Amino acid sequence: METMNADNGGVIRTSAGYSYNKGWNILWKCFIELLVVTIIYSIIQIPTGMIRFDVDELDEIHKLAWMFVPIVFFGIAYAVFIAGPIGYSVKWVFLKAVRGQKIEIKDMFAVFNRNYWNAVIASLVTGVIIIFGLIMLIFPGIIFACRLAFVPYLVIDRKMETMEALKTSWEMTKGHAWSIFFIGLLAIPIFLAGFIMLFFGVFISVMWIGVAFAVIYHHVCLKRGEGLPVEQEVVS
Repeated sequence: METMNADNGGVIRTSAGYSYNKGWNILWKCFIELLVVTIIYSIIQIPTGMIRFDVDELDEIHKLAWMFVPIVFFGIAYAVFIAGPIGYSVKWVFLKAVRGQKIEIKDMFAVFNRNYWNAVIASLVTGVIIIFGLIMLIFPGIIFACRLAFVPYLVIDRKMETMEALKTSWEMTKGHAWSIFFIGLLAIPIFLAGFIMLFFGVFISVMWIGVAFAVIYHHVCLKRGEGLPVEQEVVS
């Protein structure tokens, strides 16, 4: 069964630097699987663009409001009930890569069989909390984003209900919020570097960032003495 120690001399690390370093190695071990999942999810997210519009087109939109409003509502509904929950499953795929488990493309749709409605509700609740915090002088929103960063993993991986996932994430991230913050902060230059490398580089940067977040979640679990959920225990 999976060992409770990290694979680096038995030392469990939760720093941002280690998460990215470890994530980089894992990325290339599961490159094809993670690339396919990332590309498919990028395509799935396309309809969410319907909730955006160019301010310069407001006058024209006003004239066509009867057409515009349904499209916006469709984009919002799609983001809440389809793209958002699948995003939770994608995080689970990255977590499986970190654990060394077999990855299947169908795993990115696991949310529909595992804990769908809690994924929908948790996504909405965390989004509202973070936005509310950002409105409150930005800093509280950053704190909320860091302390609730583990919610997606807990909802899909542990099949927790929304409130339980929120409370558990808040507890688990205590003492690790700065590491999570720096992972998010480093994600900015990493994504920009990927963008400079054009199409392919963007996918690599997104994959690397996703794996890094999964690494810190996994190692915090190990640090707390928590192994895999019973149904996911694997034999090495």
